Amino acid sequence: MSRPLWSAPCLARLGGTTGCAGFCLAAGEGRRAMLPSFSYVTEHVGFCGTVKKSPSDFVVTEIEVPQHLPKDTRANSLHRSSEAVLEQSSLCLQQPKKPRTQPPGRPADGCSGAGVPSPERYPSRAGSKCAASPSETYRAGDAELQSGLEEASVFDSLLGKPKSELLHKFACELKDMWDSGSTDPSTGEFSLGPVLDKKNRADLHSAVRQKFPFLVTVTKDNEMIVKGNADYRELCQLVTEKEASDFFKFLDAKVENSMFSFEPDGNKEHRKVVHHFINRRFGRLLETKSFTVTDVNDQPSVSITVRFRERSWPRKRSDGGFQKNQDLYTAFTLQKENLETLEAIGFLATELGVLPSDFSYTGIKDKKAITYQPMVVKKVAPERLKEIGSKMEKKGMRIHNIHSAFQHLRLGQLKGNHFDIVVRDLKHHCHDSSADLKERISEAMENVETKGFVNYYGPQRFGQGQNVQTDQIGMALLNEKMVKAVKLFFTPEDADDPVNNAKRYFLQTEDAKGALMMLPEFKVREKMLLRALNRYGVNHEGCTKGWLSIPHSMRIFYVHAYCSKIWNEAASYRLKVYGSKVVEGDLVLEESAEDISLTDKVHVVTASEESDNKYSINQVVLPMVGHSIKYPSNKVGQWYHERLSKDELQMCKFRVSSLQLNIPGCYRPILKNVQNLSYFLEGSDKEIETEDNCLNESKISLHVSFDLDPSCYATVCLREIMKCDF
Repeated sequence: MSRPLWSAPCLARLGGTTGCAGFCLAAGEGRRAMLPSFSYVTEHVGFCGTVKKSPSDFVVTEIEVPQHLPKDTRANSLHRSSEAVLEQSSLCLQQPKKPRTQPPGRPADGCSGAGVPSPERYPSRAGSKCAASPSETYRAGDAELQSGLEEASVFDSLLGKPKSELLHKFACELKDMWDSGSTDPSTGEFSLGPVLDKKNRADLHSAVRQKFPFLVTVTKDNEMIVKGNADYRELCQLVTEKEASDFFKFLDAKVENSMFSFEPDGNKEHRKVVHHFINRRFGRLLETKSFTVTDVNDQPSVSITVRFRERSWPRKRSDGGFQKNQDLYTAFTLQKENLETLEAIGFLATELGVLPSDFSYTGIKDKKAITYQPMVVKKVAPERLKEIGSKMEKKGMRIHNIHSAFQHLRLGQLKGNHFDIVVRDLKHHCHDSSADLKERISEAMENVETKGFVNYYGPQRFGQGQNVQTDQIGMALLNEKMVKAVKLFFTPEDADDPVNNAKRYFLQTEDAKGALMMLPEFKVREKMLLRALNRYGVNHEGCTKGWLSIPHSMRIFYVHAYCSKIWNEAASYRLKVYGSKVVEGDLVLEESAEDISLTDKVHVVTASEESDNKYSINQVVLPMVGHSIKYPSNKVGQWYHERLSKDELQMCKFRVSSLQLNIPGCYRPILKNVQNLSYFLEGSDKEIETEDNCLNESKISLHVSFDLDPSCYATVCLREIMKCDF
C-alpha cells in the first residue's frame, strides 16, 4: 500500500512508547495529540514497534566539536569519539561496572609515563603500578595536551588562531625535548606578544597554566613569555604526572579553603622528599601534612595533603591575586537515566549549594533514556563534584570526566547528538497486507537516509502526556497573564505523590508557605516561585516577581516551547499547501551554515527563481516567531499572522520587559537529513516472515544508530521511519 507524499499520519496510541497507527483521528481530537495532521516526506509504508520500553533502549550522547582537528577529518573523529563514550551506555546505574574506555578529556589513572617513580627506588609507593620506559614518557602529558587542544577556542579568542596554533606547537616541541632526555628544563621560550589589557593578561596566564601545567608564564613590559616549568619537571620525578598536573592546577586556581591530596604512599622516606620539595619551593604559600587513609587495596596507608596557609589570603584581593570562587568553573559529563535535564540540575544544585543558573549545557535531553551531555558548573571545584558522585548515583545520575574549565559551555561547542535506539515488538501496520516485515524495514531505512525527515520539534519539547504542556505556560507569559501562568505551572498530574499533592494544595488554597513545606528539596524551580509568592502574594505583581525569581534560562524555556509549537504547525501548513515545490515567497538560505541564526542570509524566492527551479526544498526555512525576523511573503506568511492573532499575540509583542524576556526569533530548515545511519535486526527470519497480523506479539527488535544535528529530535526521525507517532 503506497502513501502520497506529504501525507498525514494515523495517530499512535498515546501511551508514550508504542507506535502503531491502528486508527485515525481528525486534527484536534485526542488529548492534546502531539502531531495532528503532520506531514511525512517519504512514501514507504513503515511498521509498528515499541520505543523506550526501558531507558537503556534509548541512549543519547552529545557530540562535541574537537576544534584542533583539520576540518576534513572532524566528521570521522566525531563519530569515533561518540562511539567511545557510548561504550559506557550498557552501564546499569544500580550495578556500576568499569567503563571500557576512559571518558575523553582526562588522562587515565595508573601508569602515567615519565613522572611515575621507579618501583625499585620507592617500592611501597601506592598507586605506582609500573615503571615507564623512556619511549613511553609523558603519555599522561599527551592526554593533557589533547585536553588543551580541545579547548583551543579559548586561546583563539584571546590570541587569535595563528598565535594559538604556535603556542600548541611550542608546548608539543617542549615535551618532545623533555622526552628525549634534555637536561635543561628551561630551554626555549615562546612570546605571546604584547597584551596591553590587564584582564586579558590575567585570563591568558590562567588559561596557559591550567591547560599546560608544565609551562609557566611571565610578563615583561606587557609582553607575555611562555617557557617550561622546572618545578613541574622536578615534581614529576617524585610523583605521577597526573598528580603533578593536578597539583599545579590546584596551585594556580588558588581557591580559598581548598585542599589537594597526593596518592596514598606507604614509603616514609619518599613522603619526606615530597614534603621537603613543596616546603622548599612553595613554603610561603602552602603547608603540608600527612594523614592516614585507605589505599586502592583497602589497606591503611598515608597520604600527603596540601593546603594554602591562612596568612597567604590577603584581605583585599587584587585583579592578579587569588581567583574568586565565582570565577571557578568545572566541566563534567552528566550521565542520567529516567530524569529530566532540569530535574537533574535541581538535584545537583541542591547538593552542591549553588543555583541552577550556575550550570550551563547545550540542550534538554530526553527523560526516558540514558543520556550523556557535557555541562559546566560555576563556583564548584572539581574535588567537590567528585565528592557527591555516590549520592547522585542513587538519583539516577553519574558524573564523568571532571576537569577544570575557564568559562560556561557555549552552544557552538555542540556538533549534534548520537543515538543508539532499540525498537521492540516489531510488526506490520494493521492496514499492511505484506508478509515481509524485513523488506518494510529495509525500504524505510533507505528512504529516510536519502530523503530525510520533516524537522519537527519532538514531544519532549512540550512535556509529553502532561495535563498542562510547556507551550501553554509560554503563551500565558507572552500575553503577560502572570497569575494564569503560575496556576498552569502548578497544575498537578493525576499521580498521588508529594510533588503533585503540594501543587494540588497550592491551587486549592493559594497557601504558598504551606505548599513550600510539602515540596521535596530537589524541586528548585517550584520552591523559588513559592518563596516569592509567599512574600509578594498571588496577584499579578507577586506572580511577576515569582517568575523573575527563577533563572532566565528557565523562564525563556517556556516561551521557546510556544514558539516551537507554532513552528511545527507552520511546517505542516507549508507542506500541505505547497508540497515539495519551492514557490515564490518562500524563505531560503543562500549560503549553507551549520548553525541557523539571524546572521544567516535569508532570501525571499522570486517568481523567476520559482520557474527556474533554482532552489530545492532542503534549502527552505521557516521562521521561529520573534520580533526581528522576516516572514514568507506567500500564504505561509499570512498564516503566521492569523495564527498569532488567534493567540492574542502580535509581531511586536515578543518582548516581555517585566520578565526581562527578549525573543528575536530565528530560522529553522523544514527538512533535515540523518547521518551515519546503521541498523540490524535481532531475531529469527522465520519470525519476521510469519508476522502478518498487527495484533500478534513479535520477538523481533530493531537496533538503529544515527547522528542528528543540534535541535533535531530522534523521535521525529523514528516517526518518519516507522510512519508512527509516539
